[in-house]
Amino acid sequence: MKRLTVFALTLCLAGCATAPVPEPKPAAEKPERRTESTTFWSDRTELFMEFPELVQGQDSRFAIHFTGLSDFKALAAGRCEVRVKYEDGGEDKFSTDAPSKPGIFGVTVKPTHTGKATLEIQLTSVKVSDLHVLKDVTVYATLAEAPTGEEPATEETMPFLKEQQWALDFGTSLAQTGTVKESMTVPAEVTARSGGQAQVVAPLGGRLTGDNFPVLGTRVSQGQVLASVIPPTSVPNDRAGLDLAKAEAETALDYARKDRTRAERLVTAGAAPRKRQDEAQTAEALAEARLRAADERIRQFESSRSSEGSAGSPAFALRAPITGTVVETSAAPGTTLKGGESLFQIVDTSRVYVSAIVPEADYPKARSLSGAEIEVPGMDRPIPAGRLITIGKIVDAPSRTFPVVYEFNNDAGRIAINQTVTARLFFSGSRQAVLVPESALVDDGGRPVVFIQREGEAFVRRPVTVGYRQSGMAEIVTGLQAGDRIVTKGAYLIRLSALSSQIPAHGHVH
Repeated sequence: MKRLTVFALTLCLAGCATAPVPEPKPAAEKPERRTESTTFWSDRTELFMEFPELVQGQDSRFAIHFTGLSDFKALAAGRCEVRVKYEDGGEDKFSTDAPSKPGIFGVTVKPTHTGKATLEIQLTSVKVSDLHVLKDVTVYATLAEAPTGEEPATEETMPFLKEQQWALDFGTSLAQTGTVKESMTVPAEVTARSGGQAQVVAPLGGRLTGDNFPVLGTRVSQGQVLASVIPPTSVPNDRAGLDLAKAEAETALDYARKDRTRAERLVTAGAAPRKRQDEAQTAEALAEARLRAADERIRQFESSRSSEGSAGSPAFALRAPITGTVVETSAAPGTTLKGGESLFQIVDTSRVYVSAIVPEADYPKARSLSGAEIEVPGMDRPIPAGRLITIGKIVDAPSRTFPVVYEFNNDAGRIAINQTVTARLFFSGSRQAVLVPESALVDDGGRPVVFIQREGEAFVRRPVTVGYRQSGMAEIVTGLQAGDRIVTKGAYLIRLSALSSQIPAHGHVH
């Protein structure tokens, strides 16, 4: 019995030696202080600031983002100072002389008092200086009193970091209340104005010549010589016949001069009447004219034999009938022409007609037209249509439309002849409405939306109902209020960022 007891005790000690010893539980980590964020806008800068809840005697790292509202880019230089002003009159100051990264100023704040405080964030730089004030900030006495965790979100937002905004074409503005006119958007076409196009044709057959033919796109002035036409030589059409005619004219002129000399002597001697001298002088003048004509025919003959003509040749000058641009040409030096052939087409593109194509059902409304603007593909903003020329009085039978024609000043060459554009016709009625730039509208699955900036890096997607448009602005009927800060540049990039599953690196200094 005693031996059995010893054996059992041995087994018990062996089992206890091999039993695992439980590890001590790690101490629970203290929850981090809640991170506050706030955004302010002035007329010069945007301040977006993140910082942990303030605790007396504890360091709080502020990440202060400054954006210049002139270009919505990061402010890359300057001094930032944070002043903590307490209700009892005390004040702490903390600052940094340069951003840790362009646009991001890291400032460590260590409060010395508790209770309510006002934060003043002062930016001083060569480019811009500004002051932002945040009131009613609580400074807690201990870490245990400071709130932890995240505040529950009141609405769903999508992030778009400052680093992304600064690197892209980005901008915001406030939705404003303004007057919008009743309008209608219709297709339109650009045509040459009345008297603004002309064709230059050959007035007669011959050989085309010129020193500097205008090419396509050349700007020409009214009356400018474009080319010349050398007509063919009249009969006789061979050189021998022309030489014979010249010799006969020279002989006749020599005889006429001698006869005129004799007549002068006879009249002087009183042997002949004065009439005899006048007849001799007339015959001499006619002989000189025949000789000049013979010389001209020979010169014309020689010019027509060459492809370019010669100086002083009897050519017909073709002049530009209007000032404009050469848009078509079939002229080439040395070409033999027939009378009536078209050589140049000139169009005056400095002033053109824009014809809005309006449905016949809207003909009664045309009486209250008050203006129009043109939307040109590739241009950011519409442009005024100009002077009203006419409202068509005849409806086109196939399309059941009528034209409303405006004269547009096209000195800058912003639109081309026969280009299809969009015309927005304004009428006399108007109303007050919330207006945003058209660039703020994004097509999201066939529905217009805008993006509202709630904070520096938090945006809300908001479907809207769009009403009338004018001068690059759009009326928002529902979905937006005046004073909402909306994204006017880069809105589509925010949409793409929201669709991406990859979260970009933040890069903030905390």
